[in-house]
Amino acid sequence: MRLTFLRLASLIALTLAAVGPAALGAPANQLTEAEKTAGWRLLFDGQHSTGWRNFRRPSFPTKGWAIKDGCLCCALRGGGGDIITDEQFGDFELAFEWKVAPGANSGVKYFITEQRASAIGHEYQIIDDIANEDAKAGPLHQTASFYDVLPPIPGTRCRPVGEFNQSRILVRGNHVEHWLNGIKVLEYELGSDAVKAAVAKSKFKDVAGFGTKIHGHFLLQEHGGGVWFRNLKLRVPAGE
Repeated sequence: MRLTFLRLASLIALTLAAVGPAALGAPANQLTEAEKTAGWRLLFDGQHSTGWRNFRRPSFPTKGWAIKDGCLCCALRGGGGDIITDEQFGDFELAFEWKVAPGANSGVKYFITEQRASAIGHEYQIIDDIANEDAKAGPLHQTASFYDVLPPIPGTRCRPVGEFNQSRILVRGNHVEHWLNGIKVLEYELGSDAVKAAVAKSKFKDVAGFGTKIHGHFLLQEHGGGVWFRNLKLRVPAGE
């Protein structure tokens, strides 16, 4: 019996969920035996800031960010600045859970280099799509977009403000995917003509090398605050 495209896509998503990070509602900041076997590791243990620091600074911020209830929390108007991983990555699969306060704006960035004066990188946008003014600018500024460059698929919706969402970013070679709550909502090819054209129309058009792959840090954005992160899990190919 032939499978319809939608049914096949659903089966693929279910299969990926089965071998990926544990489902929402599972114990936070822990790895199952299956995840360990599949090569996942934690980037945050729910209790310590180990492995994280301010952008272009040697230590974790003393204000604005806190660890509470198993989450990395960025306070509303806390002024703590962006935080990045100590480590840098090329190919990777990053899974994380997040929620925002009403009107909040944040993001998870990748390909971050401290060779640039500011924390510019490819951003998986995290935002209150309903109440935040930036989100009202359109899909390029809404949840799961490649911020200001490429939109997620039409109809992309996150859970209501105050509820946790599951997200995933995958980079393999030049191929990139953004996932939201078990659905692939965006994919693109680094350095492709389509990405170059989109970057040329964006606020990043004058950033050298933007839209191509670099080895870089992950970044959690402080952009007014009111955001919580947990279950930050990483899997990288052997040899990375």
